[in-house]
Amino acid sequence: MTKVLIVEDNEMNRDMLSRRLQRKGYEIEIAVDGQAGLDAATTGNPDIVLMDMSLPIIDGWEATRQLKANPATQAIPVIALTAHAMAGDRQKALDAGCDDYDTKPVNLASLLEKMEQLLNSR
Repeated sequence: MTKVLIVEDNEMNRDMLSRRLQRKGYEIEIAVDGQAGLDAATTGNPDIVLMDMSLPIIDGWEATRQLKANPATQAIPVIALTAHAMAGDRQKALDAGCDDYDTKPVNLASLLEKMEQLLNSR
């Protein structure tokens, strides 16, 4: 079963996304801030990370940079999930090390397609 780490501080977003992905057959792990996300990625060995960019403690930008700098976690694909939809935000996420970018509210079909592309290219 594919393990997805959802790093999201908003309870409603986290619950909605985790339920929808579980119904699609994914195993879900949750982290509610950037530091917890780094810890979970290091110890939990997820297949992919869905990273909110506006997080407490360590924001998603810095958490992604740290994940990609760590040899133990650098190969894990990271998709930025953010309400930041301004020009340049996609590039900012990619520059931080994200492998892809999606905006909130989440379009599940689009997100699943991006996830499968990254998981299949791994």
